[in-house]
Amino acid sequence: MPVWCCRCSLAAHFRSYSDTETEGEIFNSLVQYFGDNLGQKVKAMPLVEETSLLEDSSVTLPVVVIGNGPSGICLSYMLSGYRPYLSSEAIHPNTILHSKLEEARHLSIVDQDLEYLSEGLEGRSSNPVAVLFDTLLHPDADFGYDYPSVLHWKLEQHHYIPHLVLGKGPPGGAWHNMEGSMLTISFGNWMELPGLKFKDWVSSKRRNLKGDRVMPEEIARYYKHYVKVMGLQKNFRENTYITSVSRLYRDQVDNDGQGRNISTQHLQIEKSKFAKRNWEIRGYQRVGDGSHIPFCLFAENVALATGTLDSPGRLEIEGEDFPFVFHSMPEFGAAVSKGKLRGKVDPVLIVGSGLTAADAVLCAYNNNVPVIHVFRRRVTDPDLIFKQLPKKLYPEYHKVYHMMCTQSYSSDSNLSSDYTSFPEHHVLAFKSDMKCILQSISGLKKIFKLSAAVVLIGSHPNLSFLKEQGCYLGHNSSLPITCKGNPVEIDAYTYECVKEANLFALGPLVGDNFVRFLKGGALGVTRCLAIRQKKKKHLFVERGGGDGIV
Repeated sequence: MPVWCCRCSLAAHFRSYSDTETEGEIFNSLVQYFGDNLGQKVKAMPLVEETSLLEDSSVTLPVVVIGNGPSGICLSYMLSGYRPYLSSEAIHPNTILHSKLEEARHLSIVDQDLEYLSEGLEGRSSNPVAVLFDTLLHPDADFGYDYPSVLHWKLEQHHYIPHLVLGKGPPGGAWHNMEGSMLTISFGNWMELPGLKFKDWVSSKRRNLKGDRVMPEEIARYYKHYVKVMGLQKNFRENTYITSVSRLYRDQVDNDGQGRNISTQHLQIEKSKFAKRNWEIRGYQRVGDGSHIPFCLFAENVALATGTLDSPGRLEIEGEDFPFVFHSMPEFGAAVSKGKLRGKVDPVLIVGSGLTAADAVLCAYNNNVPVIHVFRRRVTDPDLIFKQLPKKLYPEYHKVYHMMCTQSYSSDSNLSSDYTSFPEHHVLAFKSDMKCILQSISGLKKIFKLSAAVVLIGSHPNLSFLKEQGCYLGHNSSLPITCKGNPVEIDAYTYECVKEANLFALGPLVGDNFVRFLKGGALGVTRCLAIRQKKKKHLFVERGGGDGIV
């Protein structure tokens, strides 16, 4: 069985470059990064699939991005050499920020001090660079304004950093799997990526936007088209599944450590030996006939852009694995659309107080399926997401919230024919006869017969390819990584993991669940890698006359 190695991947880069980016230009960027000798090796690579083990290769990719959703796409865009500059005619409404931008107008934002620019800005992200980039792309958006971006973009090919973006499906990630009947939470223009306005893309498809919010399937198509029109396809590999991401010198120590002690000197030798091969990425690619082709890549840096939708949250209670219990909106939506719940007298149990649970309530309600809605919070809880959404822009969610408040269960009344909420309740168990046991905060128990149950209490990323399932990267290493409760702990301005050098995280993994803000991660990572690339070039020039390998 052939092994997909990075030599094949880089060769594929040369085959698939667009007319505007010639093989010679890309070769030059590789030489600038790796040095002349390694450049000669890259140039000599055969353009056929190889079967040799990757350990025989001397090529290490500067960056491998795991995840091809909007975070990974935006990062690829910037690593490909696209640079944002302050537009000549632009005036940012924040006068202090604008004066800072004017100080270095001749420099791209990537080449400026992000901490200085971010100082004093406020927004709906805990990551300062995310707030900065959002206010540059959508000035004063949180105040209801639709000001144009103050940035314009230039393709500067000499800034290209070779990289691969690995994803399970087509570019766009989880957006291709979302329920197509619901509208996005964000406006269409907030979902767009740099350099291609969403409204322009929609109009090119000869479709008119009926409102500011759009269907997830439209966003998925936009992201897929974006990768193509921006010439990024050469960096993307679909149908790839990661099984292991590990540091080479750590593996060496772990393996050898079983039989003998490793001296400090030996460890330093190993670290030096693998300085250019910080990471080994293993996995497999699923091909057309259903078979799996294993691959192994080496990378200096790895960027985690997996999102957090891989593993739906579970109640971890008795009976949760019965077939009538769903754990995702697509599963439930498919059951409704196929008519499996139509005409059922018994209600559907929906667990959760977030927007996905609200989507499920709307789906059932609009299809005349009665609902029991269970959630742990009080309806007056200030942290409920509904309190953060303007009523005029999100009328359907405020309809759900109104029902949550006004149609709650009481011992003096029976279940409503269409919807009944159970605030401050949780599910104790599901039974094989399709009954569920609920318990209130006071300890009272209730039993109801169901037609189905939908548990929508959040989700966790699948970081099984990392040691400790990636938990050690979080603020609390004893808990799994989650977007809100325990995001990956990163440097605020570089997005490098605090507990793991040369490993970066962006998007929902670091608490940025909205596309508006995850784009800041791409800016932070790109700036960090660009600075390190410059340092390597300077080191190469200073050494000069050597073997050409930095």
